[in-house]
Amino acid sequence: QVQLVESGGGSVQAGGSLRLSCAASGYTYTRTYMGWFRQAPGKGREGVAAIDSAGSTSYADSVKGRFTISKDSAKYTLYLQMNSLKPEDTAMYYCAADFLWAPAPLARRYDYWGQGTQVTVSS
Repeated sequence: QVQLVESGGGSVQAGGSLRLSCAASGYTYTRTYMGWFRQAPGKGREGVAAIDSAGSTSYADSVKGRFTISKDSAKYTLYLQMNSLKPEDTAMYYCAADFLWAPAPLARRYDYWGQGTQVTVSS
């Protein structure tokens, strides 16, 4: 059974940094397609960053140049380094994964989701 567990969220001031981690377990596939999504109160879910099995990355315009997605395949762990955080980055952040390719990595359907980790940025 595939499980995704996020960690690393917290409260920071604007301009600060956080690194989110997503520990994956329950599978041995080497081809994985993973992403980070966020949802703020009263808003829809937004794709933040994604990484495919070859390591190619995609970012939402709102986070380009500030966030970096990466993965450690040996540790089955996905990361999101978030720098220069802004109050508008405040949201619940979710990790997602799938084993089949699909277009539009920030908008595609993912089969597996974590429970989320809260990020709060104060001004």
